[in-house]
Amino acid sequence: MISFRGRSIVSIRDMSQDDLTKVVETADLVKRGELSGFLNGKTVATLFFEPSTRTRLSFESAVFKSGGSVFGIANPKASSQSKGESFADSIRTVSGYCDVMVIRHPVEGAARMASELSGTPVVNAGDGANQHPTQTFLDLFTIKESLGRLDNLKIGMMGDLKYGRTVHSLTDALAMFNNELIFISPPSLKMPEHILKELDDANIRYRTISDLEEAGKCDLDILYVTRIQKERFGDPQEYEKVAGVYRITQDTINMLGKDIRVMHPLPRVDEIAEEVDSMPNAIYFTQAHNGIPTRQALLGLVTGGLN
Repeated sequence: MISFRGRSIVSIRDMSQDDLTKVVETADLVKRGELSGFLNGKTVATLFFEPSTRTRLSFESAVFKSGGSVFGIANPKASSQSKGESFADSIRTVSGYCDVMVIRHPVEGAARMASELSGTPVVNAGDGANQHPTQTFLDLFTIKESLGRLDNLKIGMMGDLKYGRTVHSLTDALAMFNNELIFISPPSLKMPEHILKELDDANIRYRTISDLEEAGKCDLDILYVTRIQKERFGDPQEYEKVAGVYRITQDTINMLGKDIRVMHPLPRVDEIAEEVDSMPNAIYFTQAHNGIPTRQALLGLVTGGLN
């Protein structure tokens, strides 16, 4: 029997296919109202050292909906680190105040470090351009809910594949389910070579292309759109070279195929036209809302409130 109790959730790479399936199935039970109250008496600390809206608020909503309590920081300037306290000391201290700690940090590896220092489970809510495992869980849940399965799909990922931690985590997960991956990006923002090499070593089918029209020939089930992240660029001129390179409109959807589902981790800028929002293909707001039952399920599993 799979047990998550007391376990930190740092990277999709730490997880098996069975682990991912367990989270998705538990999230489904939570969303259908078959599980409730499993965080009664539990306290969750949310430490966000990087700006967040959807992730932080959905974690807080997940705690309240499951009967728990939550406290934390949404601005690093409001923490003792602004006084010079080390990250390590902050983690050691806060871990004594809660049953589970949710952390977002701009530095890659910060969540892993926190998990090694904390006396309670740590959930990675995004560390730099590295991993964003809870986004991946809700993405998988949304795909399963929409298409009925997680395997043998053709999934396109478009936009910032170099710095996009959401697509890095999602690639690791989808590779476990025998899917074909199509990476669509400018050459300067392509999927990192170490990830492509891992796909090669695992004999996972994938293609790298830069022309969105070419994706129309791929018969995609899902197009996962990502924002070109201005904040990840050290040189503003480099950002300007790729900003707005792709834009999804109703015509794009028609070109890609009427059955395609369009996902996006949000926030969007202008990569998806608002006219797409009313199309049945657009499932990105459902995707965002699925963050609540998914994070409810995960918090319940790591605290032992759910089995």
